[in-house]
Amino acid sequence: MEVKISLAPSLTCIQPDFASVVIVGGGVMGMSTAWHLAQRGVRGIVVVESHSVGGGSSAKPMGGVRANFSDPMNVILGQRSLEAFASFNEDFGVNIQLSRVGYLFLARNEDEAADLEESTRIQNELGVDSFLVGPERVAELNPFIDSSKVVVGAYSPEDGYACPAAVVDGYCRAAMELGVSVMDHTEVQGIETKAGRIDAVMTNRGVIRTEKVICAAGAWSAAIGEMAGHPLPVDPVRRMIGLTAQRPRAHPTVPFTLDLSTTFYMHNYYNGLLLGISHEEDVGFNREWSYCWLEEFNAAARAIAPELVTPDLEAGWAGFYENTPDRNAIIGASDIVPGFYYITGFSGHGFLQGPAAGEFMADIVLGTESFLAAHAYSAERFEMDSINTIEKYII
Repeated sequence: MEVKISLAPSLTCIQPDFASVVIVGGGVMGMSTAWHLAQRGVRGIVVVESHSVGGGSSAKPMGGVRANFSDPMNVILGQRSLEAFASFNEDFGVNIQLSRVGYLFLARNEDEAADLEESTRIQNELGVDSFLVGPERVAELNPFIDSSKVVVGAYSPEDGYACPAAVVDGYCRAAMELGVSVMDHTEVQGIETKAGRIDAVMTNRGVIRTEKVICAAGAWSAAIGEMAGHPLPVDPVRRMIGLTAQRPRAHPTVPFTLDLSTTFYMHNYYNGLLLGISHEEDVGFNREWSYCWLEEFNAAARAIAPELVTPDLEAGWAGFYENTPDRNAIIGASDIVPGFYYITGFSGHGFLQGPAAGEFMADIVLGTESFLAAHAYSAERFEMDSINTIEKYII
């Protein structure tokens, strides 16, 4: 689902001297937030993107969309975003290639099975259509899986995957129609404060006076937070996926499948397969694709999907997770620098939570009642001595 953004070659206009809001980052979070604000009547919004719109982390995710989480807040963000994805073509006139093949989590011991049972209970209480399935049903859903190794699976048939680039495209076009200025190849070089409040953003094109800055810079957010004077605990970590050769009618359609024990994952990629594993990586901005993850993937495949050992890969890509200490997003208003906001740190969940997260961010900026408490994902939680981990399995 690596689709090129189909906007004009350059979105850059003359940089305005003033803005009501400057959004740093032109990925799914920045563009979703821009559209949600503009759709409610906010004018004078400027989105600045250091490279091309949608060309950062939003260009390289797995494309999964789901409400199948173990934490209620993540369930709500995922579920609300799924609703937006389902109507995206109608609302924005953009085909995001939504494939609702379902999500299938695999438990291979009793502890994992108990966790899936509890997660499914939470999801069901919040209205998510998910349920436990036995090994026989797992084999029917995904014939690549050695079901004899599976204790139980958790299946959510309304989940699946979509095209991230198309979603960014849709939000970007719609935001621009509402008057949002989108400036690509525009790098933020500094953020000025006055009397402790946001006062201006300096870019390679000049100065934008503004009282509000929203950091939607993904893996690059820590630098933006430092410029503003509000630390953001976000680390860039490389993640890589591989794509098998396209073989028409050779592969059955399978759910987005994830093995809890090994973090092995897979789903269809047109007439091939997308394969990966959460390979251990050092923190850093290395985005070079390599085969270094294959040894770990092959070991996992031997245990759970023998047919996929040493897969016939013809392509792949590397992108960034934007990890926080508890592997959950930070969305909120700064308690340190008035006028500074952040929507980042999604730790691999960004694309799938983008529609609802942008709506939530807009609610916080405008001070309106939202579907979550305003401090639900606040960075203030990291100011405490202990970190409350609210998500056990991060894929």
